[in-house]
Amino acid sequence: MPLTPTDEIVRRARTAGRGVGAFNVLQLEHAQAIVAGAESADRPVVLQISENTVRYHGALEPVALASLAVARAAKVPVAVHLDHAENPELVREAVALGLGSVMFDASTLPYAENVAATREVVEFCHRHGVWVEAELGEIGGKGGAHTPGVRTDPGEARAFVTATGVDALAVAVGSSHQMLTRDAVLDFDLIARLRAAIDTPLVLHGSSGVADGDLAAAVAAGVTKVNVSTHLNKAFTRAVRAHLAENPETVDPRRYLGPARTAVAAAVAHLLLVLSPA
Repeated sequence: MPLTPTDEIVRRARTAGRGVGAFNVLQLEHAQAIVAGAESADRPVVLQISENTVRYHGALEPVALASLAVARAAKVPVAVHLDHAENPELVREAVALGLGSVMFDASTLPYAENVAATREVVEFCHRHGVWVEAELGEIGGKGGAHTPGVRTDPGEARAFVTATGVDALAVAVGSSHQMLTRDAVLDFDLIARLRAAIDTPLVLHGSSGVADGDLAAAVAAGVTKVNVSTHLNKAFTRAVRAHLAENPETVDPRRYLGPARTAVAAAVAHLLLVLSPA
């Protein structure tokens, strides 16, 4: 199946009242596992590459081209997306490499500066047919001070979308990045009010900290794109540890990366069915 634009996947899900899983790729095994999970669940999926992952690899191109190759070989619709890019130059590189969407994150800037920077990125991306997600109301857990009370204001969200022309909006509704427990408390009433305020898909970041039932409730309230990373990393690492504990003499990384890839695929399939049940 050909590589699918993020816009197409998200638009179809939103029309149907379903959620879309967007999962972070750290290396090739993650990309393969995410697509395998999507194929098992028979659901579309978004492969995401964060600026942190680019920094880890030292460059965007290798991990982006690998993800694009995995996406093109998939049996279900798969998009490739740049996640949490704070550097406009990285956005331009992603567009040049063929990624169909980007998330530009200027949320730590004062509101007016966030608007100006985001509008400039949107104008560039739209000239190249690329879909843009942005963030309003800083979501905790990304290295700055975590402020549990931060929430996105619906009126400000409407003004931000109008001023910037973004195609999707990541909102602060109670989740936080890098949570190791699944006990985040979401504000479903706020999600519904944000959904009513703007005619733009809502994105939930920090979804690893949200229980299955609350993920389904968030989609019912108005969220469409649901980002997950830490939850998959936990499954990956747990499988590696289990294999090495049982096989302490293992030196071939393929022996423990294989089970880790399988564990991530199972987690992805499960979450996709939570977000988009049959």
